[in-house]
Amino acid sequence: MNKVAGVGYVPIDTNYKENNEKWSVKEKIFLGLSPAEYFRRQAANPFNWILWVIYAVGVPVLIARFIFGLGWATHSSYDYPWGLFLSWGLFTMVPLSASGFMMGTTVELFGRKDFKPIERLGLLNGLLGYFFAVVFLQVDLGQPWRLIYPMFVSLGPAAVLFLVAWHVATYLSVQIAELVPAFSEWMGLPRAKKFIKSIVLGLTVAGIILSTLHQGALGALFTYAPGKLHPLWFSAEFMWIHFLTSAIFGGLSMLIVVSTLSKWFLSWRCDENFLGSLDKLTLGIAKGASLALITYLVIKAIAVAHDNEWGYLLTGWGQYFTFEIVVGTIVPLILFTYAVRNQNAGVARFAAFITVLGIALNRMNTALVAYNWKLYQEIPHWREFVIALMLYATYVVVYRAILVRMPILYTWKSDTTS
Repeated sequence: MNKVAGVGYVPIDTNYKENNEKWSVKEKIFLGLSPAEYFRRQAANPFNWILWVIYAVGVPVLIARFIFGLGWATHSSYDYPWGLFLSWGLFTMVPLSASGFMMGTTVELFGRKDFKPIERLGLLNGLLGYFFAVVFLQVDLGQPWRLIYPMFVSLGPAAVLFLVAWHVATYLSVQIAELVPAFSEWMGLPRAKKFIKSIVLGLTVAGIILSTLHQGALGALFTYAPGKLHPLWFSAEFMWIHFLTSAIFGGLSMLIVVSTLSKWFLSWRCDENFLGSLDKLTLGIAKGASLALITYLVIKAIAVAHDNEWGYLLTGWGQYFTFEIVVGTIVPLILFTYAVRNQNAGVARFAAFITVLGIALNRMNTALVAYNWKLYQEIPHWREFVIALMLYATYVVVYRAILVRMPILYTWKSDTTS
């Protein structure tokens, strides 16, 4: 098999080489190169130098966080219990990972096989987003061995945290199972793929139930502190549905973003089936995102009216809230509508990037900026920024490593000799 010009890696998409010799696991991991050749290629990539600088600074700070405690690395307190690790790592990454259950539902439950080329990318986006949300959570908690306590030891079936813990753990397991077919193709394990295919409908239904409950439960967490969060961002009756509906267009938009980045930077790893159908699939996803956006906008307006919070809109906080709604919801809605109406995939991609930023802005405002709005504004510690950046860099590294190896952006060929 020939190497891709300008990239240098072998685009392995079958278990056998051109001479009918089987690819070894080592060769698959190193993309058809020797370890020395592979690491030379990695060293020649300028992006990797940026990552190494981030790790050189971030790893010692992360280790010190576990040695000296959370107070050494953050400004967390009883007033501000949630810093970047949760406002960004949990509350932002989880809604941006909602593409998993939606693509599984679209393809496996509703039978939209035309979305098959992008289904696995949606599932992978969901799996890694949830997994690294747990990683961020562990860095915040600081005692990984006690992760099972709210699930098995200190049981609280009526508590939202109990539900969140179980939902995340079980849904993460479901997402791992849904990606077993891709892993089994890559490793040459047809029986594992066959087994998962036999239960895929059950996995999809379980994913729908667990993910929708979890997205809503994250919003319900804020009902524990009704007086701390600004009224424009808080509504006891509507918090759960705010989080759920925003996760729908957030996850779909994130899928458009990662598919676009894959097309730009990993085109050598994409096959013609993926690249040829991407514009059409992007517009289809954009249509779903626009419907979710208008639903979210209407519910937000109803919540403000229900709680009679119109007066707050005339304050400084109200202007900031309006800015969030306009930039994060109304502008993307207009752009998505234009893109779908005029079949313009480029505009849909631009709208998706804005939507992802809007979701991040909303979650950061809800969990950090508008929290304790009557007291003072907390600025995260620089060490917290460094750790958060390093963990997100790791998310990017793992994402890229899987995309260039496993059949996510391309179709694996038959497990027979060529």
